[in-house]
Amino acid sequence: MNGQTPMGLAAAAAAAVRPCRRRFLSSASTAASKTATGTATPLFPRLPHPLHHPPCGRRLPFLVSAASQSQASQTGPDAPPIHIPSDPRAAVSGNLPFFDRVLFPDSFPLETPPAKEDEDAAASAAQADEAVAPAPPMREESETEREAWRLLRRAVVSYCGEPVGTVAAEDPECTETLNYDQVFIRDFVPSALAFLMRGETEIVRNFLLHTLQLQSWEKTVDCYSPGQGLMPASFKIRTVPLDENNEGFEEVLDPDFGEAAIGRVAPVDSGLWWIILLRAYCKITGDNDLLERVDVQTGIQLILSLCLSDGFDMFPTLLVTDGSCMIDRRMGIHGHPLEIQALFYSALRCSREMLVVNDGSKNLIRAINNRLSALSFHIREYYWVDMKKINEIYRYKTEEYSHDATNKFNIYPEQIPSWLVDWIPEKGGYLIGNLQPAHMDFRFFSLGNLWAIASSLTTPKQAEGILSLIEEKWDDLVANMPLKICYPAMEDDEWRIITGSDPKNTPWSYHNGGSWPTLLWQFTLACIKMGRPELARRAIAVAEEKLSDDKWPEYYDTRSGRFIGKQSRSYQTWTIAGFLTSKMLLENPELASILTCDEDLELLECCACCLSKKRTRCSRRATKSHAG
Repeated sequence: MNGQTPMGLAAAAAAAVRPCRRRFLSSASTAASKTATGTATPLFPRLPHPLHHPPCGRRLPFLVSAASQSQASQTGPDAPPIHIPSDPRAAVSGNLPFFDRVLFPDSFPLETPPAKEDEDAAASAAQADEAVAPAPPMREESETEREAWRLLRRAVVSYCGEPVGTVAAEDPECTETLNYDQVFIRDFVPSALAFLMRGETEIVRNFLLHTLQLQSWEKTVDCYSPGQGLMPASFKIRTVPLDENNEGFEEVLDPDFGEAAIGRVAPVDSGLWWIILLRAYCKITGDNDLLERVDVQTGIQLILSLCLSDGFDMFPTLLVTDGSCMIDRRMGIHGHPLEIQALFYSALRCSREMLVVNDGSKNLIRAINNRLSALSFHIREYYWVDMKKINEIYRYKTEEYSHDATNKFNIYPEQIPSWLVDWIPEKGGYLIGNLQPAHMDFRFFSLGNLWAIASSLTTPKQAEGILSLIEEKWDDLVANMPLKICYPAMEDDEWRIITGSDPKNTPWSYHNGGSWPTLLWQFTLACIKMGRPELARRAIAVAEEKLSDDKWPEYYDTRSGRFIGKQSRSYQTWTIAGFLTSKMLLENPELASILTCDEDLELLECCACCLSKKRTRCSRRATKSHAG
């Protein structure tokens, strides 16, 4: 890989990896098919199938190594099966034979078990350990959790006989599937996390590698073709005939890069979510072999090259069109929406950890560091609003021309909306939804604020302020169902002009102020990171009371989230998975580290704005002072 360009890496990976297809042959060719499959080498090494695992209570993830399987096979067919307890204390005390990786709270000391000299000594040691530190009883799963696991497993889809993801919704009462029967990269993330934290990693590994195969690797100038590095929004498994006689069939993956989406908008966030999930998978499994694969490293580089490409924009934020993220319809978020910036920052932090350093990646890593430095400063300085900042904007001078201008984006004080004057609390604040010349979108967007906390895009003080605001405005942002996707909703003429009179995004519905239960897991993640788990427990209790009875809907309507969304799908998979992931994160808060990033003070030391000596220096020191 040394010295190769992304194009060269892509060519090498394409030559090494072939699409995996499962063929269904006619009876005349069955024998030949069996002979062929008997000698074929699988694309990905097999791991235990997650669908074979029985439901159980609390279990921290671990992988049994080939050594333990070998030991079991040597005991003979008549030997009693080896019991593998779910408590990680058993692994530490030596009751389990071998492990590749065990994740458990810091309070459990990690020690290598001593060699077994004789059975009596081992038995007495085990009895002593059991007497001193008995394992705590496992928490019994609630009926709602058991139902959620059944529904999540029902949503799993397979390709080539292997699980590769979960469909967006499995609603038996809905006859019009649209694209809800597809596997979305964005939607699968909470499902993947639930499986990972349960120790079922095969489906996540398959998903990562198969979606990587669908990534666009060719440079194109055709405006109807995906650009190099773009990840699809979703994919569908189709069965197609091998020939005109329909004597045999094969499974193929059919990606959607936005060609079939409403509005035909390409997804900006798919590649960012893919990188974030890849890091979570590798941290929880220790699968460095997968991370160091040529195609995986190439995939990361292509995504970053696409996001870091030069353009006409002057800001370190990522310029995107409306409808290119979770809010996938026209909602006035074109430009530099907070959600994309938070995911972009997180993906850059994750990539910096995972990229193999060589001659071909040094320039990319340097570009990542520069962008991280500039992006963190830009968001912390210009997107943050609280009572003090609103007062400053209220007294802004306009039409300032100089490098020392206070009102750098020429924001007119009249833009401060009337609802914000009475809504902003005395303590706390939040990151606004968007910032462009002469335009500040003062709406509160939940996903961007929560993920900014998780990735440390905010300062610790700002992160505390966001959670304080949510607690203060609980009736507005949580109410009867967590969590408002944005607040407030656009109404009347504003709704008609900005949304184009979108009948789905009517006020307090869907993306226009609707309540989305899937945001619960990201709220839980932010609360755990900031040491406020009681807020997450309070929100989960609100959701658990209604979700099962309401058939796990996609979203809720009305200002307080009392009604099931008028066009909401039932049994929405990321609603189910978000609930499960929230419960598991609260039960094992140490696992939040697979998704979060700590504050990186080195990013504040060097400014990436490249101001010359003739220009005044930037105000990075002011931002750094907030980090304490």
